[in-house]
Amino acid sequence: MKTGLSGRIRLSYLLLILPYIITLVYFLVHNHNVNLRYETMLGSIEAAGSFNTDFKKDFDLETYLLIAGNVKPEDTILPQLLTEAQSVIDRLVELTEDHDNAKRLRDCAKYLNNLKIYIERIEENLNYEDKYDSNIMIWENDVQIITSLIENTVNTYIYEENRLLMAEQEENKRANDLFLKISVVLVIVVVVMAIVVSWVAPVAIARPIEEQVRAEQERLRRAEFELLQAQINPHFLYNTLDAIVWSAESKDEEQVIRMTRSLSDFFRASLSKGRDEISLRDELVHVRSYLEIQQIRYQDILTYAIDIDERYMDCRIPKITLQPLVENALYHGIKNKRGGGSIRLYAQDDAGEENGFVICVEDNGAGMDEKRLAEVRDGLIKKAPAETEIYGLFNVNERIKLDFGTEYGISVQSEQNQGTKIYVHLPFCCKKTDEIGENQ
Repeated sequence: MKTGLSGRIRLSYLLLILPYIITLVYFLVHNHNVNLRYETMLGSIEAAGSFNTDFKKDFDLETYLLIAGNVKPEDTILPQLLTEAQSVIDRLVELTEDHDNAKRLRDCAKYLNNLKIYIERIEENLNYEDKYDSNIMIWENDVQIITSLIENTVNTYIYEENRLLMAEQEENKRANDLFLKISVVLVIVVVVMAIVVSWVAPVAIARPIEEQVRAEQERLRRAEFELLQAQINPHFLYNTLDAIVWSAESKDEEQVIRMTRSLSDFFRASLSKGRDEISLRDELVHVRSYLEIQQIRYQDILTYAIDIDERYMDCRIPKITLQPLVENALYHGIKNKRGGGSIRLYAQDDAGEENGFVICVEDNGAGMDEKRLAEVRDGLIKKAPAETEIYGLFNVNERIKLDFGTEYGISVQSEQNQGTKIYVHLPFCCKKTDEIGENQ
């Protein structure tokens, strides 16, 4: 299904803004994800900040007081310190996405579990009076070392989270800068493309209309040509039938037979089974029939010759191309010259067109002066010639151009009292073999 013009225009504008929409959606999603990570890091830093900064100092002191007997096991705050620290670590584990920091949190959890074991061991030793030195060794060699590890690990965790947060901020800044640059480029591209579309769209709108107008004009011109043919044939028919009647009244049976046969051949070639283009061979049958009839009518003033090589005979030509030119040579050339004259048709390769050839309709009639020749040539160029005298030439010229292209057509050469040559420029293309055989 063909897309309508309005649909193509909408699609063009959609294609213009689609890259911008895709880029915008990408950066919106990207910024959303960055903001989520940013909020998570801020939450983890806040949670890490709630970790008791004096945890080591408080835990070491409370442990010494427990060993020295200044604090009873049931009154010590060591379990509370461990619970609070473990709660902070558990919350950080939920918030942390970085692999290295997650490992640090797991290490802290192990350290807290070791401290719990050491405290239990110290409380167990308190039941024995000779275990004081053992508890002091546990406090110095185990508890203080573990609390130092916890303090260092938490500080490293906070430092790394801050570093990652700054890196995320920097990445977000670069992404925003990139988005700004891409947006500027896309806006420029969209503006440029919009300008291009604004130039192209009217052309796209006008082209179908122009094509429709041209097709309609061609249809009308072909209708005019058909009308001209319909006007020419009855006129010629009336004159020929009159000549046949005169011959019959004169008891010239042979001439009646010749004219009737030529008239039959003439109209058979005119019909050409409805085809618009025929072979040159068939076109010459049409012309020869016309000339035979006219030679009988004007036998005192008209002679003719057709000298066309066999290699041109199968070339295509619009039907009823040569007869109007021969008729023009007869009525405007031969009849206007005292003593009559001759018409000759011949063909040759076209020196100005590599794949073309020329058919020449030559007469030695009255010819034209330079002014009249210029008027005829100018009339062939105009879309609607003012003079009906050259309408036959104009008709032939236009049909050839419509069928084969503007590089083909007819040209005219003439000298007053010397005669006229009408050249028919055609492409060297042959009809299909079966079509030629049918016509033969």
